[in-house]
Amino acid sequence: MPKIRLKKAILLMAFFSIFFSQQSVLAQKTSGKIVGWGSQVVGVDLRGGFTAVSAGVYHSLGLRDNGSIVAWGDNYYGQCNVPSPNIGFVAVAAGYWHSLGLKADGSIVAWGGNVDGQCNIPSPNTGFVAVAAGSDHSLGLKGDSSIVAWGRNDYGQCSVPSPNTGFVTVTAGSIHSLGLKTNGSIVAWGYNGDGQCNIPEPNSGFVAVAAGDDYSIGLKVDGSIITWGANNEGQCNVPSPNSGFVVVTGGEDNSLALRTNGSIVAWGEEVGDMPSPNAGFIDVSSNSGIQALGLKSDGFIVAWGYNNLGQCDVPSPNTGFVDVSTGIDHSLGLKADGSIVVWGDNAYCQCCVPEPNNGFVAIASGENHNLGLKTNGSIVAWGDNSCGQCNVPEPNSSFVAVAASWNFSFGLKADGSIVAWGMNYYGQCNIPSPNRDFVAVATSPYHSLGLKANGSIVAWGDNSYGRCNIPSPNSGFIAIAAGYDHSLGIKAVDEDINNDGYVDFKDWALLANKWLMDCSGPDWCGGCDLNKSGKVDLDDMEMFTQYWLWE
Repeated sequence: MPKIRLKKAILLMAFFSIFFSQQSVLAQKTSGKIVGWGSQVVGVDLRGGFTAVSAGVYHSLGLRDNGSIVAWGDNYYGQCNVPSPNIGFVAVAAGYWHSLGLKADGSIVAWGGNVDGQCNIPSPNTGFVAVAAGSDHSLGLKGDSSIVAWGRNDYGQCSVPSPNTGFVTVTAGSIHSLGLKTNGSIVAWGYNGDGQCNIPEPNSGFVAVAAGDDYSIGLKVDGSIITWGANNEGQCNVPSPNSGFVVVTGGEDNSLALRTNGSIVAWGEEVGDMPSPNAGFIDVSSNSGIQALGLKSDGFIVAWGYNNLGQCDVPSPNTGFVDVSTGIDHSLGLKADGSIVVWGDNAYCQCCVPEPNNGFVAIASGENHNLGLKTNGSIVAWGDNSCGQCNVPEPNSSFVAVAASWNFSFGLKADGSIVAWGMNYYGQCNIPSPNRDFVAVATSPYHSLGLKANGSIVAWGDNSYGRCNIPSPNSGFIAIAAGYDHSLGIKAVDEDINNDGYVDFKDWALLANKWLMDCSGPDWCGGCDLNKSGKVDLDDMEMFTQYWLWE
């Protein structure tokens, strides 16, 4: 099997783990950092310093290079409350409702949901070298190559078969477990209702193993992948050619594998094929989450995903587009000439752009309705109007931006106020006072966000999962986005210390001038204490160099 450098392997596995988080959304632009909150991404700076990650169903764990764990997402069972002291960790594993951390001294720390004893590590809690977490059970691999299992055992997922020795890797599915032996064979135990424990013959030559929800994956020494178990979403259908793989991982109903050439192959539920070449995009839209539009710098639209009603069939000529937007089963493209093109589902006449189809400067889509902003500041709305989402309030003028979701609509006025109309079940149309100084607006089916001119964010509507709890400090934001159960805000790059739009030698000079300075006083360090540790030191220098010469 080809060797992978350790750092590269860690980064790849981090990518895989984040990809398979069931309810999380992460995004990063080259000129900013991420601040996220809600169902999975809750006020965590994911910019750097991580060596490993693990994703549960509704929460995630990140291991930093200093041995501490960062946890984010759903915290109903305390699965994100890392116990003190949060130091000395070398591995992490996230289950459905619980978390595991392996310490450098070989002990395991467990926290979160413990209904089935999945956090009760058996004694002696020493000598562990790896951990894995299933739905409600836990596994630990000992240095003597034996496996210890605890937690829910209704399907025998904790009953390690004899002889319990010679294991080098352990992993867990929802309610089944897998162990890889030194001789290249795999041992499986637990629930077998979908055949996830029936390892295909010959059971030899394996070098890695992974478990999905109710299926299993084995990587052979020749770089081929063997899969078995549930295949309801094609998660066991490895794409051809089945060769050259070096890393595998499994999700709920989808799989990912890395090839020796650095390419990623994905298969299973709603994975789809990322169109190639994956470059040159300047905008993207995905309202429903199962289809997407990408706008290229040359005005060409790339569409992929679910296409049952032609929502991914971009009409010809596919040129001259400057903006894209997606509804549930329809798509919109704004042309440079100010006209709008709509395709896909037309059950509510959402593809019937009102005449005259010209003079548009912005577009937005709800579930089955659309908004178009004209050069004169008026809004045109069409499609489903069952909740009044197409009834633009008077005076229909002075608008500078539009946004839409589900069955309601938003318009941002030139004076910085927001106008909202349509469905208001969750209070998403009740703009908090004072309704002024807004420069951007974003909506989801359940909540809304407004970006103020001072860089702060205002959130309102349904606050389940903390989607409206903006992390402190609520300042310095330059862009916002709203997902179903979470929110995102992009902050300006702190490394641009003099705020001239570049991270360059001028910023370096400012940083050097404050070197090792005590920053406990108000603005004593002039923004050079990038990690807010109270001193300008090597950690700040490392953060600075990540953005060197970025515009």
